[in-house]
Amino acid sequence: MQVSPRVIRTARAFDGERVVPGGVAVFVRDGLIAGLEAAQAPVPDGWELVEFPDATLLPGLIDMHCHLGADSDDGALERMATDSPARLEEVIDESLRRQLAAGVTTVRDLGDRDWSVVRRRDRARGPGAPGVPAPAIVAAGPPITTPDGHCAFMGGGAEGPEQLRAAVRERVERGADVVKVMGSGGVHTPGTDVVRCQFTLEELRLVVDAAHAAGVPVTVHAHALAAVEQALDAGVDGIEHCTCLTADGVLITDGLLERLARQDTAVCLTLGQTAEGVPPPQVQAIMDRFGLGFEQRQKAAARMYRAGVRLVSGSDSGINAAKAHGVLPAAVAELTAGGIPADVALATATSLAADACGVGDRKGRLRPGFDADLLVVRGDPARDMAALAAPVAVAVRGAWISPEP
Repeated sequence: MQVSPRVIRTARAFDGERVVPGGVAVFVRDGLIAGLEAAQAPVPDGWELVEFPDATLLPGLIDMHCHLGADSDDGALERMATDSPARLEEVIDESLRRQLAAGVTTVRDLGDRDWSVVRRRDRARGPGAPGVPAPAIVAAGPPITTPDGHCAFMGGGAEGPEQLRAAVRERVERGADVVKVMGSGGVHTPGTDVVRCQFTLEELRLVVDAAHAAGVPVTVHAHALAAVEQALDAGVDGIEHCTCLTADGVLITDGLLERLARQDTAVCLTLGQTAEGVPPPQVQAIMDRFGLGFEQRQKAAARMYRAGVRLVSGSDSGINAAKAHGVLPAAVAELTAGGIPADVALATATSLAADACGVGDRKGRLRPGFDADLLVVRGDPARDMAALAAPVAVAVRGAWISPEP
């Protein structure tokens, strides 16, 4: 979308890696960041100045774990299993709208049904795509799972070497940006076990090796400690949830943290929930069974940070009312509540997230030549993370969502 060149001036800024003292003037032309100067830099002739005197400018946020086909209400995954194609399209539209309103300009979908989100991604990238601003999509397609495993209804069930190789091949051919594997059972799939692995180590290695041979990264859903360890043994690129459940509760050893850091595995803890949201009964039952609480998860995140684990932020958004699309700012705030510095927490949803999902050469930073995906928030999130949940303006490749600033 073509828009007039603009200079965006704010009192404060976070450039994706660090807080910029004194604010910035960001020059935006043809959807890209053309320059980054001190706040009082002169405005060239023909450029429009847009000022936010008491606000902070950041790169647009990146939600590293969402399900666009899930409608942000309790029972979302159950409805996703039976929704018509037309209904799925409507849900994806609304999910993208909610994400953008929260300042999220890139989403990584880690589980659609029947390639619905991949098709939406392809339409957005193709010629003649609609000019309506929307978050960029990084997509996995249906996750690879066992035939009766977690989220098998999405269409990714496979067993045995031949089917697993075929599953990877299909994802490569369809242009999946990442291969998602359900390494353990899941809370939202009755009959699966959250403390056990769904595949053998040999099977998971087969998937990882085949995907890596095609240049595609692999991330693994892992609630079980055994699934986390298996994922590390197989050489995956990322681990989702990383809850580390055993039959006796949560077990996160220093040795495991050292290994996660040494292998530079991107860990997405899927924190965050809406202020008014209440976990569904099956989720609360798992939390009670294993002694999982929000404070415990925050402390685990802080331990991982101190151990040098590469953390990225995603919210598992869409799957229920407590995990509605647009809840990512709460996931970032939970990191700081656990003791992680604000600039590091913000980086997990900007530069670190961009690098982990393969768009770090054009998104996640305020840098000349990068996409002008911008978020302006009221206040200073480096001092009070609640400011992140108060967007003033959001732009996708320089196009502001309505109303314009």
